[in-house]
Amino acid sequence: MVALRAETAARRRGPPPPSASLERLSGLERTNARRKRTLTCGHPAGDALLARLAERMAEAIGSAGRAYRMGGDEFCTLLDGDAEKTAPVIARVTEALSDHGEGFSVTSSHGTVLLPVEAQDPSRALRLADQRMYGHKNSRRHSAVSQSTDVLLQALREREPALGEHLGEVASTAGAVGRLLGLEGEQIEVLVRAAELHDVGKMAIPDAILYKPGPLTQEEWPLVAQHSLVGERILSRASAMTPVARLVRSTHEAFDGGGYPDGLTGEQIPLGARIIAVCDAFDAMTSDRSYRRAMPLGDAVAELRRCARSQFDPRVVEAFCGHLADASPDNRRAEPIASRVEERHVAAS
Repeated sequence: MVALRAETAARRRGPPPPSASLERLSGLERTNARRKRTLTCGHPAGDALLARLAERMAEAIGSAGRAYRMGGDEFCTLLDGDAEKTAPVIARVTEALSDHGEGFSVTSSHGTVLLPVEAQDPSRALRLADQRMYGHKNSRRHSAVSQSTDVLLQALREREPALGEHLGEVASTAGAVGRLLGLEGEQIEVLVRAAELHDVGKMAIPDAILYKPGPLTQEEWPLVAQHSLVGERILSRASAMTPVARLVRSTHEAFDGGGYPDGLTGEQIPLGARIIAVCDAFDAMTSDRSYRRAMPLGDAVAELRRCARSQFDPRVVEAFCGHLADASPDNRRAEPIASRVEERHVAAS
C-alpha cells in the first residue's frame, strides 16, 4: 500500500507516462484441502511453492514494472505502459502464477486498473482491481464448467443416445423447483449442472450389469452403489466442477438416512441433491421401460408423496408438485440407463 501511495503521488506531481496498469492477482487455488492448509499456514512446502511462484513472477515482469505480495495469496504489479503494451506482461504473469503437481493445482486471476485515469486513490484502485479480478475469475470458471459439462454429456450420449433427453428433462425440472425453493444465481447453475451429470459415474459400470434384464445379485449391487462416488471423482478432476461434484455425491441419499454413500439424513443432505433425487425419480417412474409401461402422472405424484419423509424431502416433494401443476404435460419417452438399475434392485429386495 505504501508503494501504491508513492506511485500515485508521483503521477500527480508530474506528467505520467501514457498510462500505468495495476494488476491484482489472486488465485493459488487449491483442489486439495491439505494443500490449502499448507499454503495458508506457512508450511515449508507451501513457502517453497510461494517462493517459486514469486521468482517466476519477477522474471515475467522483468524491467516492465514492479511486483509486490499483498499477503496471503494475493500479489500486485505496477506496470508502465498503455493497455496494449502491458497485456503481454499480464499474460506472462498469469502464466507464471500457475503450478500443478500431485494433490494440488494453482492458478490465478487478475484485475487491471489504469492509474491515475481510473483511480487516483490506492484504496479505490485495489477495490476496482478486486472487482475485475473476480469478474475475470467467474467468467473463466463458467467457461471451464460449460466445456467440461459438454464433454461429459457427449460421452454419456455416445454410450446411450436417449440419455441426453432424460438428463435434460431432469435438469430443467430441477432448476424450476430450485427457484421455487429460493435458490438463485450460481446456486441454480450448480444445481442444473449436477442434475445433468448426476449419473456420470455409471460410465464405470460394466454393460453386463448396467443392462442386465433381471435383478442384481448381492455382488453386483455394490458396484452400482459406488457410481455416485465415481461421479464425484470424475467431476472433481476439474476444479471448477467441485461444487457440482459435491451435489452428485449426495443425489442417492435418502431423507431418513437409508441412502448412500454416506447415510446422511434430512438437511444434512445438500438441498440441490434432494431436489435432483425427486426430479430423477419422477422422470424414471413416468418413462416406459422394456419390462413395464410408464406410470401415470397421478400415480407417480402419489408415490412421491408416499415416500416423502422416508426417501424424499417432503418440502421438495411439495415444491415439485406445485411446479408440475403449473407446467404443461410433457410427452414421456423411453427411460435410459439413469434410474432403472436402482429400481431393479429395490424390486428384488
